[in-house]
Amino acid sequence: MAKDKQREELAGRAENAINTFSRPSELKITDMRLAVVCSNYDYPIIRLDTNQDVYGIGEVRDAGHRENALQYKSMLLGQNPCNVDMIFRAIKPFGNWGREGGGVSGLELALWDLVGKVYGVPCYQFLGGKYRDRIRLYADTPEPEEPTPEAFAQRVKQRLDLGLTFIKFDMRMPRYDQRGDQLIGTPTRHEYPLGRRWRAPGDGQVTKINDAGLAQMVAVVAAIRAAVGWEVSLCTDHFGHGMMTAKEVIRLGHAVEPYGLAWLEDPMPWWDIAGHKQVTDAISTPTAAGEDLYLLDGFREMIETRAVDILHPDLLSAGGMLETKRIADYGERFGLPTALHFAGSPIAFMANLHTAAAIPSFVALEHHGLDLPFWESLVTGLPDNYIEDGYVRVPEKPGLGVDLNYEAIEANLRRPGLFEPTEEWNTPKLGFYKPDTRWGS
Repeated sequence: MAKDKQREELAGRAENAINTFSRPSELKITDMRLAVVCSNYDYPIIRLDTNQDVYGIGEVRDAGHRENALQYKSMLLGQNPCNVDMIFRAIKPFGNWGREGGGVSGLELALWDLVGKVYGVPCYQFLGGKYRDRIRLYADTPEPEEPTPEAFAQRVKQRLDLGLTFIKFDMRMPRYDQRGDQLIGTPTRHEYPLGRRWRAPGDGQVTKINDAGLAQMVAVVAAIRAAVGWEVSLCTDHFGHGMMTAKEVIRLGHAVEPYGLAWLEDPMPWWDIAGHKQVTDAISTPTAAGEDLYLLDGFREMIETRAVDILHPDLLSAGGMLETKRIADYGERFGLPTALHFAGSPIAFMANLHTAAAIPSFVALEHHGLDLPFWESLVTGLPDNYIEDGYVRVPEKPGLGVDLNYEAIEANLRRPGLFEPTEEWNTPKLGFYKPDTRWGS
């Protein structure tokens, strides 16, 4: 009898450690609401409410839309958020590459945040535990207004003042007004409604970079390397959205070899796996890509053909935290390390920290919010001076480790509406639709 009583007391202690207001088996999703923060890229922030006094937070990928998540609301209502894998399997067939994967991925974050809060466990523990206590950052560095080598170098040096030792910088093709000086040929279109660097398909076949243009791009890299020295890791932002042909990228890759870049990002359009492999096989400068690929299935060809040197998923497109961990682990089998692309709010930033902690082959995590004065204020729980010598400590609080700062979010909304009701998404619009109860009701 004494042993039975002791066992009951121990069980009671374990149950009391769980941060719930009823048993996890009784937890149900009751609502989904969003608020869209206006930023360099909009952040559609998700809140999943439950029948208990606990909610989970996530976000659709930067520059995505609230509807990317709301389209799944009718499928989630009434479900137990602790059944993460079951819910994920139900909604993932409706996601797709790029921002179309943002709803599935952002909801996966909110589910894990809920589970972590319910059980009082940091999210990295659900991914198998952590390999490291600190996560190395690499800083995104936008192109200066006047894209001279000296201006680029000055902009990158400002990142050193923040203590960062891994820096990414934009390195674009010459502007269209440089035809005759740095470009050869006239593009097939004369009006560019999406900006001076947008190209119609086929433009890259008739507009070529000449030796002077290539030399200008190399001069940028040389100036930055001279400014920061050899103790700093450098990589370039993407230039592969049809802006350069594979052969032009190969010329560039050879030309920048003396400057020891960590990688050239997205050298070819995301869907051109063969093009990536062509470039990767031809140059010594490493390549990295994958920010727009969706799920492990989307990465499989890139990994199995070793089309890049470094995998570069964005977990808000890739399928969330656990799917990104699966991608990285599969890549490790083929000798490919993983860096994490990221350009969202502090919510997804924390999710990236948990994921990076659980990836054995992890390289570095991008930070795209360093120039946004309000970025840190969007949440509570982010430590002051959270960047230490270019690293951030892995969160130890339950769930993602931060909460919503409603005042700061409301001050930076894209449109009026702070987590307002979304009843119009509670049920499908098709009158003949009947909910599928095979996976829960």
